[in-house]
Amino acid sequence: MFSGIIENFGIVKEFKKYKDYRLVIESNLKFKDVKKGSSVSCNGVCLTVTKKIRKLKNIILSFDVSSETVKCSNFDQINVGDKINIEKSLKLGDEISGHFVFGHVDDTAKLVSLKEVGDSFQLTFKVSNKIIRYLSRKGSISLNGISLTINNITKNNFSVNIVPYTWKKTNLSKIKIGDRINLEVDMLARYVTQNL
Repeated sequence: MFSGIIENFGIVKEFKKYKDYRLVIESNLKFKDVKKGSSVSCNGVCLTVTKKIRKLKNIILSFDVSSETVKCSNFDQINVGDKINIEKSLKLGDEISGHFVFGHVDDTAKLVSLKEVGDSFQLTFKVSNKIIRYLSRKGSISLNGISLTINNITKNNFSVNIVPYTWKKTNLSKIKIGDRINLEVDMLARYVTQNL
């Protein structure tokens, strides 16, 4: 489980299909903070560390990625050199500054509009009918692993505002119109909606 607060990043070194897929990243996570078998959120997808190697002040991490994960996420458009958002799993006693994020991507959202609003950025995404029913104004959502608040919803679109700190510290600053990013609905919204 994660909080959606991004403090680290990874640069993709390899993403190849073998029997399934292998993702290799170089990250600024501390070597001692990650072990083989640890859960790490990579762009909002919970993956298990299969190998780690120290590289100067950084760490090289390897993950196995299933074909199902690639199918329901934006991993099908990952390229070597891409920057991805990284978060270690929560420990008991950790501060929850965002919301509970499970790392189980529900779908992807397509960027349809990007506007500067003062020092911040307003991003509008299009989502499928199966997702829109779980979204509510001022509700939480995870985008590429980032805990965000939904500002507005219209038909199959929703918008979020990105403050300068989040813009600089995550890979949202690299996003372009038409790009797809990983989306996880708020778990509370999922359960409440299913009981209606």
